Amino acid sequence: MSATRILATALRVLRQLQHDPRTVGLILVVPCLLLVIMKYIFQDNRPLFDAVAPLLLGLYPLVMMFLVTSVTTLRERTSGTLDRLMTMPLSKFDFMFGYALAFTGVAILQAVLAGVVTLSVLQVPVAGSGIAIVGIATASAFLGTTLGLLVSAFASSEFQAVQFMPALLFPQILTCGLFVPRDQMATVLQWFADVMPLTYSLDAMKEILLHPSWTAQCTRDLVIVLAYGIGVLLVGSITIRRTE
Repeated sequence: MSATRILATALRVLRQLQHDPRTVGLILVVPCLLLVIMKYIFQDNRPLFDAVAPLLLGLYPLVMMFLVTSVTTLRERTSGTLDRLMTMPLSKFDFMFGYALAFTGVAILQAVLAGVVTLSVLQVPVAGSGIAIVGIATASAFLGTTLGLLVSAFASSEFQAVQFMPALLFPQILTCGLFVPRDQMATVLQWFADVMPLTYSLDAMKEILLHPSWTAQCTRDLVIVLAYGIGVLLVGSITIRRTE
């Protein structure tokens, strides 16, 4: 694995994104638009919106980056791009980590835009700092990116890649504590939530929402999310295969 080759791969992906305005719009504009829509959905219940909106900053980036990364990376593999790259001194780790670096860079911009919309435009009150919110949202997007890369290693078509979303993400969304406090769920669902990374992403957002300073629990949650993402990325690097 080479840092130079990883950076070169990341730059190539970013150049490709420059020529794909629809994907850029999906990544950058859609999360902000969804947050605005949520505001008007809860226009008669502002306290509920203020409580939910910061948590969605830990959810929307993950879902968006999962979709974009899984489809884009699968397209690279099925089109034969991966095969051609493998004839060069480029390992699977260079390929996967380069993609992760590129999309994480885009995710930072996505998190900044969504954070500005949430805190400045929609004026959602948050005890913690905007930088902390952007950091947690970026970590969530990184997790979505790595899960998308993992899915691309197993899917054989773009439609199949999208089909993985209900299996990988929906159970986490339902049990992470967004809709119902986890301690009110069945015990088996609490066990499931305790080992899923989205749980810790939302827990970190809750810490930022309620505490003006960075807490030890927030550090723990962030480390778990990043460790999970790196682990998934390593598994994806091992399992990704060429076009058969």
